[in-house]
Amino acid sequence: MTASSTGPSAPDGVTGRLATWIHDLTWDDIPAHVRTRAAHLVLDGLGCALVGAQLPWSRLATEAVLSIEGDGAATVIGTGRTTTPSGAALLNSTFIQGFELDDFHPFAPLHSASLLVPSLLATAAHLGRAVSGRELLTAAVVGFEVGPRVGYSIGGTGMLSRGWHSGPVFGGPSAAAACAKLRGLEPAQIEDTLGFAATQSAGLMSAQYEAMGKRMQHGFAARNGFYSAALAATGYTGIDQVFEREYGGYVAVYGEGHPTDAGAIVRGLGEHWETTMAMVKSWAVMGGLHGAVQAAQALRTRLADRTIDAIDIRVGDVVYHHGWWRPERPLAAIGGQMNIGYVTAVTLLDGTALPEQFTQARLDADDVWRLLDRTHVALDRSIDELPLGERFQTHITLTFTDGSTDSESVIAPHGNPQDPITDDEVVTKFRALTDRVMEPDRAGGIVDIVRGLADAPSVAPLVALLAQPVGRALDR
Repeated sequence: MTASSTGPSAPDGVTGRLATWIHDLTWDDIPAHVRTRAAHLVLDGLGCALVGAQLPWSRLATEAVLSIEGDGAATVIGTGRTTTPSGAALLNSTFIQGFELDDFHPFAPLHSASLLVPSLLATAAHLGRAVSGRELLTAAVVGFEVGPRVGYSIGGTGMLSRGWHSGPVFGGPSAAAACAKLRGLEPAQIEDTLGFAATQSAGLMSAQYEAMGKRMQHGFAARNGFYSAALAATGYTGIDQVFEREYGGYVAVYGEGHPTDAGAIVRGLGEHWETTMAMVKSWAVMGGLHGAVQAAQALRTRLADRTIDAIDIRVGDVVYHHGWWRPERPLAAIGGQMNIGYVTAVTLLDGTALPEQFTQARLDADDVWRLLDRTHVALDRSIDELPLGERFQTHITLTFTDGSTDSESVIAPHGNPQDPITDDEVVTKFRALTDRVMEPDRAGGIVDIVRGLADAPSVAPLVALLAQPVGRALDR
């Protein structure tokens, strides 16, 4: 049990220190640039949800979940429908993850907006009171900070190499921390919330090959975060000291005998802001493949009339194990978005990798597969000896039928913390995505509200704009 009715059970332990920081954080503690970035990350997540809401697999998910959950008080974004808060958390996250367009953290891989936006909106619906924009953003910053730190404690990108879908593994504690903050829980209850979330962590990366379920796995974590805080709010207790327990503790178990660092969970809290490290995507592909898209775009401008005879790609361990296997035809959309060979080939042909490059017709096109059959991907372990910020680098060499070659290397793709997408670029991306599915005036209204969230007395007007049905991005 806890040391007091409100304090954590071990105030000086990792879990106790984290719970206290979550409780004590105020709006004024957050630097202005971090607040602004958090709002734009929320906007990016909403854009991904709106373009994802009516994708074919999203519509299947909607029917399945609503058949289980039924109607309720929470909005299912872009559908005109409502359901329970837990059902809405699951679906809205699935929409944000619907087309691999959402943010990700490059060093402790998770998709934060798909965890935080759905779970916080679900919590706001469950609370049944006006939730201010400032409350929502403060809670979102908590989640943006907690998720990557939990990831660092158990190996960060190494979790992907070991086959875990790292986002759902780190993501439950991220969403839970944010929801606990929004509910105003005491440190002891926050500790319970973290304990509930940690025990539900899971996610297998084999979902990337063909499973629609890959789109939903962050949704399980978002729902778990919502549930964890709701349970703790009633006094139902979770695992104490969950991060530092030697037997059955989160770090001990998920470390799996690899190097761990439980102290990373609280290191730099309030000083170094992980919120600013989140990478906003420019293309609809797995985050580790942005270098391949960027390199292929550069090479495409230099093709002239030459015919490609071979494509050789060299990458480090995380990109190789997460992004390369010899694809089989026909390829599912999720497989195409995860496969460095497909992404490189289609970008060399089309010049980009956006939703239109992952239709069934394009995924099964002869010109793409001619290039795929000529693609070789090599693992370069020397890349993994480089500083962390350089391990997602990509090197592509094209050999042409006339015997000539051309190469392009991308060390840190645009969007990486070394070359971040600006807030104005986030807005441009939002408008480009939503132009596919909704009227410009409605999209502009969402942008205005999110940019002004810090002064909004209620998030209800935003939810109302999100609730209305949107068009179909792919099968129009």
